[in-house]
Amino acid sequence: MTESRPLPEAPLRILPLGGLGEIGKNMMVLECGDDIIIVDCGIQFPTEDMPGVDLIIPDVSYLVAQSHRVRGILITHGHEDHIGGLPHVLPDLDVPVYAPKLAHGLITVKLNERRRTRDAVVHAIEPEEPVHIPDAMGICIETPWGSVIHTGDFKIDHTPVDGHTIDLPALAERGKNGVLLLFSDSTYAELPGYTPSEQIMTDALDRAVGGAPGRVIIATFASLISRIQQVITAAENHGRHVAFVGRSMVANVQMATEMGYLDALPGTIVPVRDVAGLPAERVVLMTTGSQGEPTSALVRIAKGESRDVVLMEGDTVVISATPIPGNERAVSQTIDNLLRQGARVLYDRIAPVHVHGHASQEELKLMLNLTRPRYFVPVHGEYRHLRAHAQLAWELGAAPDGIFVLEDGEILEIDQDGAEVVGSIPAGPIYLDGPTVMDTDSVVLRERRSLARDGVVVVCAGVDQDGELTGQVQVAGSGFMDPGDAKDIFKRLRRRWRWGFQAICPPTTWTKRAQTSEKLPDSSYATI
Repeated sequence: MTESRPLPEAPLRILPLGGLGEIGKNMMVLECGDDIIIVDCGIQFPTEDMPGVDLIIPDVSYLVAQSHRVRGILITHGHEDHIGGLPHVLPDLDVPVYAPKLAHGLITVKLNERRRTRDAVVHAIEPEEPVHIPDAMGICIETPWGSVIHTGDFKIDHTPVDGHTIDLPALAERGKNGVLLLFSDSTYAELPGYTPSEQIMTDALDRAVGGAPGRVIIATFASLISRIQQVITAAENHGRHVAFVGRSMVANVQMATEMGYLDALPGTIVPVRDVAGLPAERVVLMTTGSQGEPTSALVRIAKGESRDVVLMEGDTVVISATPIPGNERAVSQTIDNLLRQGARVLYDRIAPVHVHGHASQEELKLMLNLTRPRYFVPVHGEYRHLRAHAQLAWELGAAPDGIFVLEDGEILEIDQDGAEVVGSIPAGPIYLDGPTVMDTDSVVLRERRSLARDGVVVVCAGVDQDGELTGQVQVAGSGFMDPGDAKDIFKRLRRRWRWGFQAICPPTTWTKRAQTSEKLPDSSYATI
């Protein structure tokens, strides 16, 4: 008779801080006893209702309070929604980071740009299960309760550009030995069938570059190194030079070239400043801005505001990315602006210029069948994606002990009695506006939304120590109403102000406000 292993004293706790019920800022926390392990630390891009916000990161207040228990951050791959939060989190959470070799390089570039994170410890590790971008990998975490598998972003591509196929036998072996819990990518759980191979992109980009009469401008993610290699290869096939636009694109290309992830013939890659001296039909430009980010290179080019690139008649622009949910309008506006300037624009709806890197339904089923987990938690996706993935698992009869559709902050606890949601922790979005940090309840963000919706009127007046007016009252309005209509209203406001000055505003309060008020620069300003 085999002696059973004693049960652990502490339960295994699952605490998602990002990526569940949303696209982006992926961050999963596993906690057992005195140990905490984090998987990924990403960012999310702001939507139109977040004026002035640059980036969104996870709320790590729980982890900061428990920092003595955090053993490290494991990175699945080098995309922004999985590594972009590190420069903002590591100053408050001084723990080592473990990442695949290419992701290590991308992270190092980011951390070196910020003084507070230049000394962060990042370890490069060899991937065992490459899946989406070079060196992407799934992670298997051994816990006292059993093995936990986190797929990261994945798709099953039998003909990948870099030649590294997903290690299905290794996954099957894990499943045979027993998997306690599976976290699996849900981004495209609504799509039937299989995700097409990256090889489709090789032919599509070759046709786009070869068939263009003038320059070709290709926008994609700065971290999508395999796509950059495809563009370089297509350019070489047609005797073109490649230049890179955008700080992050330039930095990542330099890093990837030094590490051997990019291969180009001598003279293929040239500085963007040298492009002006080359014939248009011999030029390919690669830029950031595939998501319509306001300050990105492509958006500045589309608006005619770029110092490096001015659109010309005959240019072909290829947007090699699918809009992230929430970015559709920004991408559409960018496309419109490019078309207005006479460019030919190719994007995913009209040409096969992008293949997404996430598994579709048949691949998700295969992952579930290979790993055969006791419990299943779909991750990486909006709520409808998580539900669709959970439905697939239910129909397969996978995860017989429980399928849990969680959202950020919910705590799943696993022990000898099974698994259940036992509570929640703070996991709301943290908004970054330059150096300013704001949370969901930020008064500043609330006021920005109000100003954007309703406009503002400011009344300025000089008063003496007795609260008596000492000069003219000035009224400034912006985004409030048409200047012509405002002039009459402002005159009436002046009369009411003079009649009821003391009652409306005590002198001490008004003096403080008057000192901090400023004249608004344009629109409906009037002296009355």
